[in-house]
Amino acid sequence: MTDNFQKGLELRRVMFGRQGADEHIDNASDMMAPIQDIVTRFCFGEIWQRPVLDKKTRSMLTLAMLVATGRTHEIKIHTRGAVGNGATREELRELFIHSVAYCGIPLMVDGMRACEETLDEMGVKAADND
Repeated sequence: MTDNFQKGLELRRVMFGRQGADEHIDNASDMMAPIQDIVTRFCFGEIWQRPVLDKKTRSMLTLAMLVATGRTHEIKIHTRGAVGNGATREELRELFIHSVAYCGIPLMVDGMRACEETLDEMGVKAADND
């Protein structure tokens, strides 16, 4: 394993748990195996490891870009990662509310629904001061 692959795998485990990291790699079909390698090595082993932006900020940016492109499946995955990187339910809600001005209501609603479904599955509750 390359250093970037190992770093990427470790970060994926932190963000998504072993199930969201190892199982995606171990259960990848012949078609998807090269993609899992690229995602692990390049996205999580290189891009996500760069200095300047912390992991929580990167998660929030990723979610905003996924809202803008209407990628609800990926929003569910990256909601888990954002929580793993310290994002709260309230911060995620504000991200989606903010996106309405730049992405439009339909994309925001689809994204927020995907995010909320995932947060509920994870048992992530709102803070008491909400």
